[in-house]
Amino acid sequence: MIVAVDGPTASGKGTIAAAIARHLGLPHLDTGLLYRAVGWTVREHGGDPDDPADAAAATAFDPSLLSDERLRGEDAGSLASRVSVHPEVRDALFARQRAFATQPGGAVLDGRDIGTVIAPDATVKLFVTASASERARRRWMELKGRGVAATLAEVERDIARRDARDIGRPDAPLKPAADAFVLDTTPFGRDDAIRAALDIVEAARRS
Repeated sequence: MIVAVDGPTASGKGTIAAAIARHLGLPHLDTGLLYRAVGWTVREHGGDPDDPADAAAATAFDPSLLSDERLRGEDAGSLASRVSVHPEVRDALFARQRAFATQPGGAVLDGRDIGTVIAPDATVKLFVTASASERARRRWMELKGRGVAATLAEVERDIARRDARDIGRPDAPLKPAADAFVLDTTPFGRDDAIRAALDIVEAARRS
């Protein structure tokens, strides 16, 4: 069973995907970490994340980097959004994601093009979204909790920039798959959002 969970920044897709994986007893891959690792590697090597050649070269990053907590930060997130626009990067990471999705027993993957590109054959496809203002508020609260200094206005601008890049890129743009269940988490707290997602997954398993 493959479960694809897509959505924009700070929509709650990662939290929901992890909960689904625990519920089903399946391995989970946050594919955004791959792009964060690429962006981080470009910067560490003095490259330009907006340059396709620099970004493509960084797809050969050290796998141990995926456990580096610095990849969870805002800097890495912005870098990921920049390198992900390059088809060369997406092509290089496709095989790694596809292999994870098709492993025996299945898997849960979250990202921005899982249901449309990586696993169009997924058993269940979820597109998790929320209003831009609510996503900015959530990210701002998360940053405050981690002691990161940022204003809500700064976070809102960053969310808007990432959305524009993700939706507007010509290769694998962020959008729901035609057969995806769209889950708007704007009015939900964490537990309610997870419960709604699990209800969708269980209904799909029974059908």
